[in-house]
Amino acid sequence: MPDEPAENISGGPDGGGEIEEFTPGDGESRAEAIVDELGELYWRKAYGGSDGFECLVRTILSQNTSDKASQPAHDSLLGRYGPADRLAETLADADREELAETIASAGLYNQKSEVIVDAAVWALEEFGSTAAFDRFVTEGDPGDVRDTLLSVNGVGPKTADCVLLFAGGRGGVFPVDTHVHRIARRMGVAPPDADHEEVREAIEAEVQPEKCGFGHTAMIQFGREYCSAREPACLDGPEACPLYDLCDRVGIDEFDGTVVDPGDPTATAGD
Repeated sequence: MPDEPAENISGGPDGGGEIEEFTPGDGESRAEAIVDELGELYWRKAYGGSDGFECLVRTILSQNTSDKASQPAHDSLLGRYGPADRLAETLADADREELAETIASAGLYNQKSEVIVDAAVWALEEFGSTAAFDRFVTEGDPGDVRDTLLSVNGVGPKTADCVLLFAGGRGGVFPVDTHVHRIARRMGVAPPDADHEEVREAIEAEVQPEKCGFGHTAMIQFGREYCSAREPACLDGPEACPLYDLCDRVGIDEFDGTVVDPGDPTATAGD
């Protein structure tokens, strides 16, 4: 998803949820304490919302690429195939080569154009219209929505969870991308060898539902600004990272400056 927006887009009246206000407190778990600290850094109080099928397409475009690359592709796609409330109808009949050209900036455009057209055809076959699909995302049982989305070719757990969160406005959903996967294991919130689904389960079990949506966007921003894969801020000393005291620094050796993935057999907790 895009960089931390002026207004978070997890839920809201247009996305099936309620306007939320975040009050940082004393988290009862390590994971919640981390989210509370992230709230002090990044919180934006107003939530927005996103249409379900548009959110699905947008998340497919963001796979394996940066927001800087996927955002222009999303804008071009909407410009050619919008409006959002009839997106499945227009994309189901789209010429795949033309669509691939439209979304070229997102990378893997041939593969993504195929996934998007197939998803549009599926949505119309299953629900009859973009509007009906959007209602299913916002009103359906969250577990059923997730399972249904995962049945679509090219839709994995992160994509399904982003649709539930950013369009459905569902509490207790914490999508796991590469930043969240790295940070949760590095900090000791999840086991070092945990896969993406195990990280999601560990965080969702420990963080209050109303904090999960924000926690996801904030942890991504924290990963970009402080806890990058190769040069985490803690290498510059404890004062360089605002979450230093909550972190196990698994895979980080502050003395010799080496950094490995937390799941690496050589990884140990920092001092």
